[in-house]
Amino acid sequence: MMKKISFFTLLLFLFSMSAFSADVVAPSINITMPTANNPTTIAESIKLLILLTVLALAPSILIMMTSFTRIIIVLAILRQALGTQQMPPNQILIGIALFLTLFIMSPQINTIYKTAYLPLQKNEITLEGAYKNATKPLKTFMLKQTRQKDLALFLRIAKKPNPKNPQELSMDIVIPAFIISELKTAFEMGFIIYIPFLIIDMVVSSILMSMGMMMLPPIMISLPFKLLIFVLADGWNLVVMSLFKSFMR
Repeated sequence: MMKKISFFTLLLFLFSMSAFSADVVAPSINITMPTANNPTTIAESIKLLILLTVLALAPSILIMMTSFTRIIIVLAILRQALGTQQMPPNQILIGIALFLTLFIMSPQINTIYKTAYLPLQKNEITLEGAYKNATKPLKTFMLKQTRQKDLALFLRIAKKPNPKNPQELSMDIVIPAFIISELKTAFEMGFIIYIPFLIIDMVVSSILMSMGMMMLPPIMISLPFKLLIFVLADGWNLVVMSLFKSFMR
């Protein structure tokens, strides 16, 4: 513990000295990996390196290969339609999207854990086998949500022939096609959600104009009505149920 405190103290001293003088030379720090002759130690080191790589790519994997994209876009459009500005805050929307994503993706997560992680941990399969077992449930999920037109688009761009079985498609074709399909589906759902609130805004705006209250912003009058109708209709329940049903096809 004292060594760590001394190390950070040295760093703070060097940073403070560099603020006053540009001629201060900082000592070099070299990080080396010790040699290992034991195959078990080497395998554990490789597993640790792969784990760190996966953690670094986790945000991209979460956004691009799960239901997160559709959920967060629909929730953001819902907030825009309500006209509540930053309510709920972005942190709340992201938290809701994360937990809904975990709930929707739980079958795939369990399959990956049982068929890829546990066998790899027990040294029953190789890293290549673990990768194949991990990508199978994700690919099956993405193919169910991906339109054939989007798959054909990226196959045509990559100049690859149409496979006999969709499972033969590589991930570099499935992932971008899945993203485009998710964006289109999310905007379609957002459009349907937006229409009722747009009608309320138009009705309120027409009433205010007929009464001569042109200087009064319509949003100030329509916002309470939109919130009231959304609560009475149990809007959150309907939106979440629609999201879940959209992934059940």
